[in-house]
Amino acid sequence: MENPILEPTALVQKPKWIRVKLPTGKNYRELRSLVDKYKLNTICQSGSCPNMGECWGEGTATFMILGNVCTRSCGFCGVKTGKPLEVNWDEPEKVARSIKLMKIKHAVLTSVDRDDLKDMGSILWAETVQAVRRISPGTTMETLIPDFQGIHKHIDRLVAVAPEVISHNMETVKRLTREVRIQARYERSLEVLDYLKSAGQKRTKTGLMLGLGETKDEVFQTIEDIRGAQVDVITIGQYLQPTKNHLAVKKFVTPEEFEEYRVFAQSLGFRHVESSPLVRSSYHAEKHIH
Repeated sequence: MENPILEPTALVQKPKWIRVKLPTGKNYRELRSLVDKYKLNTICQSGSCPNMGECWGEGTATFMILGNVCTRSCGFCGVKTGKPLEVNWDEPEKVARSIKLMKIKHAVLTSVDRDDLKDMGSILWAETVQAVRRISPGTTMETLIPDFQGIHKHIDRLVAVAPEVISHNMETVKRLTREVRIQARYERSLEVLDYLKSAGQKRTKTGLMLGLGETKDEVFQTIEDIRGAQVDVITIGQYLQPTKNHLAVKKFVTPEEFEEYRVFAQSLGFRHVESSPLVRSSYHAEKHIH
């Protein structure tokens, strides 16, 4: 039987509320110049983020470490899949100096999955946080981490260096996880989030994207599951297909539905909720530490 999530959706037209601001302005041009000059990887570019113009225009960006080739092949993600290059152990210093040069007050760090490495990349992750602390001590941080296959000793390395926020995205509802995330597991991601809090991380965060065929009841259940894992911050946004080779959009969720999810999440006790069509996990990230 053909996987229904992969059916073409040529008749699903983008609604009027899906409008992306074009990248403009002095701050955007300056940040773009620095990213190009120092050959930095950003998820803003690799992930085709619709908010890149707005965020870069405000002088903020999400840095992607451990290269720009992922060992996993998630059907929604615009990052390249394949065999990654060797780890660049100079990367923590380079990223930290770039953050200082850009005068970034709050930095978001993320990475590709590195299942090819014994430590899943967790050592370089910790070294990057420490480098930012040393070189740009006034900068606060959010680390958007992979699941590290749920191995606690790798997760512990991030908790030990104590970024202000540690985030790990659930991405979708339980029923669709196998099709959307392929090598990931719904229960494992919940366990990672719960373990982070139990291990002493002060603020945890996750993100969902909608429009892949989930039902409203499934979204409400997923939000409940996430809150049950002691998560403090949740972001909920619309999935947008990066290329025709990625999973198709099944539905454009209305702003009114996003507001329903926001109100429901707040009623469960989340400290901060972002829920609207163009929300991404690092959108307004500086607000999520307060």
